[in-house]
Amino acid sequence: MNHIDLHMVDWARAQFALTAMYHWIFVPLTLGLSFLCAFFESIYVRTGNDEWKRIAKFWMTLFGINFAIGIATGIILEFEFGTNWSNYSWMVGDIFGAPLAVEGIVAFFLEATFFAVMFFGWNRVSKRFHLFSTWMVAIGSNLSALWILVANSWMQHPVGMVFNPNTARFEMKNFWEVLFSPVAISKFTHTTSSGFIVSALFIVMISSWYLLKKKHVEMAKKSIIVAAVFGLLACVYAGLTGDESAFVDARTQPMKLASYEGLYNGTSRADLVAFGILRQDKSPKDDRDPFLFNVRIPGLLSLLATRDRNGFVPGIKDLVYGNDQQKVVGVVTKMERGKAAVADLAAFKNARKAGDEKAAAEALQKFNVNKEYLGYGYFDKPEQSIPPVNLTFYSFHFMVIFGCLFTFYFLILLIIAYKDTLERNGWILRLGIGFFFIGMLAAQAGWIVAEVGRQPWVIQNYLPTWIGTTNIAAGNVQATFFMFLGVFTLLLLAEVKIMLKQIKIGPEEV
Repeated sequence: MNHIDLHMVDWARAQFALTAMYHWIFVPLTLGLSFLCAFFESIYVRTGNDEWKRIAKFWMTLFGINFAIGIATGIILEFEFGTNWSNYSWMVGDIFGAPLAVEGIVAFFLEATFFAVMFFGWNRVSKRFHLFSTWMVAIGSNLSALWILVANSWMQHPVGMVFNPNTARFEMKNFWEVLFSPVAISKFTHTTSSGFIVSALFIVMISSWYLLKKKHVEMAKKSIIVAAVFGLLACVYAGLTGDESAFVDARTQPMKLASYEGLYNGTSRADLVAFGILRQDKSPKDDRDPFLFNVRIPGLLSLLATRDRNGFVPGIKDLVYGNDQQKVVGVVTKMERGKAAVADLAAFKNARKAGDEKAAAEALQKFNVNKEYLGYGYFDKPEQSIPPVNLTFYSFHFMVIFGCLFTFYFLILLIIAYKDTLERNGWILRLGIGFFFIGMLAAQAGWIVAEVGRQPWVIQNYLPTWIGTTNIAAGNVQATFFMFLGVFTLLLLAEVKIMLKQIKIGPEEV
């Protein structure tokens, strides 16, 4: 690691995190608002009531503003793979590029084809064809997320590939295995559910403001009812998919699971931590309680992670140093095998270069025995395998706690809407305004759990973060970090300004 500039690695990670988090401000609204616009228009086509057309066109305008500005941040993300992560791009381009190509060819063109009809086709095409176009935009927007999340999921659980020792590249073997990986399925379903919740909160926020100002009252009431139903269903959906995500993490990324649960010592009948305060200087080597304070639900973590209330869940200490009794192979052992794999791969290349095919074949045979531990061969100490536990733990629990609160909030909205007392519950409406911003933070927290929790890996078990970067000066990355920070902030401010102007105008007459 002496030849690797870790300062540059940190800045490359920071730049990618900055871009991804700004991008994720826009994406949830795209995912959810597209479907909500389709629902509003479907009600209009079914009822023939022009009030629903006004509602659909209003929310469609805000969706279009968000959609247009969100594209820019997504494009920059893809460029960063080439500029800052060239080793990664070289090693996995054959696999990682495939879903992104499909996203561009299929999903993007599906959106682009019907986007113009959706916005400019009112009164120019039939009602049903316009409705069909709106649904196609919604489906295309979410299909875009599918292919991007498939690529991301492969990084977290690499399947359907083979490692070519001649080129030191990972090559696609089974596209369908990549697409239908359990990690890909759980990540897509859970990520889109969070976007649906945020979009529902967005509509509730603006509609609540209208009711508090006594403007566009009927439109606001109708919007809240549809958004609350959608949001409530999305919360239930998020809970189910979140449970499945945790179960998949237990099998594919047990270190991530242990980190977001603050579990240092593995145990059977493990308790779920509902809330807690971690000890800041906790180390897997010491025997101190990792929590200064916590509230636990007995046996629930074992049930969620293993589907058995008495199942064993390995902790950080088990995963780092091993647990022979529970047959948990520790990072210490994986490092030994990984370093053997690195040495055998180097011996294979040298033998091939020297034309000694017999020695090359022997080295390759040895390499194949330990190749699944290749990435551990670049570790200097086993503790490098531990992600930032505190950040992962608090982000996960913030996401879960507010996800539960949003469920009850949507239910309360539906109850008071049924009683037709929305205007008389000002505190509920004010809460709706604040909850949107908390929902945004909860969605960001989910991505922190997913990406910070998988550190130190770019590709789980195969490529550590510091090996995947580009050999460029840290100053170059630092300069572009601040440039992107300025550009993205201006884009965000532009979106907010344009949306506020449109919200003040309100729905236009049809």
